[in-house]
Amino acid sequence: MKALVFPGQGSQFVGMGKELYDSRKDIKDLMESANDILGFDILSIMFKGTEEDLKKTEVTQPSIFIHSVAALKTINGIGSEMVAGHSLGEFSALVANGVLSFDDGLKLVAARANAMQEACDANPSSMAAILGLTDEKVEEICASIDGIVVPANYNCPGQLVISGETAAVELACEKMKEAGAKRALMLAVNGAFHSPLMQPAQEKLAAAIEKTKFRTPMIPVYQNIVTKAVTDQEEIKQNLIKQLTGPVKWTQSVQNMIKDGADTFIEVGPGKTLQGLIKKINSEVTVSSAV
Repeated sequence: MKALVFPGQGSQFVGMGKELYDSRKDIKDLMESANDILGFDILSIMFKGTEEDLKKTEVTQPSIFIHSVAALKTINGIGSEMVAGHSLGEFSALVANGVLSFDDGLKLVAARANAMQEACDANPSSMAAILGLTDEKVEEICASIDGIVVPANYNCPGQLVISGETAAVELACEKMKEAGAKRALMLAVNGAFHSPLMQPAQEKLAAAIEKTKFRTPMIPVYQNIVTKAVTDQEEIKQNLIKQLTGPVKWTQSVQNMIKDGADTFIEVGPGKTLQGLIKKINSEVTVSSAV
């Protein structure tokens, strides 16, 4: 069984999408429509912007979504039987399985990105990558800290990202190293994604989602927050909302997809990050890129 997987924030790169844009008229038309939907020339930033330009959340998230849906058109679904996305990538996955149109998906991604940026600006906070500890040990240390710090991304066995108040994240990193972590590295972000500090953004995203048309999915989506196949529109909406303050359980989602029959994973979007994570989760499956 084939599964399509869609990357999230961090997979952007300078020049992203230019080859796709130049490859086919229908892809060019799709990408150009993004400028009208967003009200600014995002394609110029994608094609010619700097790394700093692309790191801005309100640019990064729409850019990755646009690239992913453009890449999706190159494979026409290729008989996939399930989809999943890492954090932001869940919106691309919902376009792939027919739940959202490109236009509606892009509007939601823009609303989400802007709300997240506002939450970051209002309450500067941090994230850190923890390598070489079990999930349980990371959870235990986070729970022991006086302050907000939580596991945010379960990327693969031995690789988690934690998120929260800067002082709490820094203290957690010290304790992770004492517990034997190979690395406990503060990340170059100014916000605590997938933590309770994203509550203000969650409320704004919920309002935008309630105004958006969701369709019945053609195939299941394995959502980050529940890690299992979801086909109910209302549940999909609620899981998207919960995801902003809850963890991205990527390891568990991929394990469940494999348990349900997936043996081939195709990454649709910029970069190859998810392919590397999936091979660390299960070395026996086949991984590849759409483009």
